[in-house]
Amino acid sequence: MPLKGLATAVNVTDGAGAKVHLSSLATAHFLVTSGIEPIFQMTCRDRNRLALQGDLLGAMSLGIHNVLVLGGDDPKAGDQPDAKPVYDLDSRALLAMAHAMRSQGKLPSGTAIDGPMRLVLGAADLPVDPKPGWEPKGLKAKIEAGADFVQTQFCMDTGVVRRYTERLREAGVQVPILIGVAPMPSARSARWMKEKLFGTIIPDAFIDRLERAADAKAEGRRICVEVLRELAGIPGVAGAHVMAPMNFAEIPAVISESGVAGRSLAHAVH
Repeated sequence: MPLKGLATAVNVTDGAGAKVHLSSLATAHFLVTSGIEPIFQMTCRDRNRLALQGDLLGAMSLGIHNVLVLGGDDPKAGDQPDAKPVYDLDSRALLAMAHAMRSQGKLPSGTAIDGPMRLVLGAADLPVDPKPGWEPKGLKAKIEAGADFVQTQFCMDTGVVRRYTERLREAGVQVPILIGVAPMPSARSARWMKEKLFGTIIPDAFIDRLERAADAKAEGRRICVEVLRELAGIPGVAGAHVMAPMNFAEIPAVISESGVAGRSLAHAVH
């Protein structure tokens, strides 16, 4: 496993892009048995509360502790657009339900859970360049519902990250924040991400660098390394969520070259 020893944990997506992939629960189990710490993603799109509760119990029984709760991509955007979404719960309600299960030791029906629910619950957020008076109301609601950590959409602008995390601290947000970053393989890819992936922030200067580079892939790696090194010094940033769809080999490369793996962040919330 190329990420072993470099990544603290590995995200396991749940039907990303509203397309069928191997079950995230099964994949997370395979990572556990290989000595890799998984972050088991659960979306509200495909399962009702009964199935979600069953998968949380399944995760506990398989030694999977980290759960990232998401709404899920609209099936209309996937490869089977006639699929019907469920959305029995939204992400906040799923967080609250999972938190109640672990803190009360019972299902919503009142049935006792045999054994401790050692779950670490995560939520997603979109970094913003906060305007005067902006408050992270949605994120605070997720934290109140039970979120222990936060992973964000791609944000390659460290200036935005500084202002965003500063405002979160001012608002009393006290959970670890993992900022989404990517080794962008080309200017075309970077523009697509910026235009098509809701909430993605990529400075035009980076797209220009990729456009001018003789080797765009190598330049994308250098940009990501620069961003990772800067993030390591920003108060309130607990880590990075490195994502590279269809460019997976770059993930261990940028982590290794950045030198941030295993580094203790003095300003991070733990």
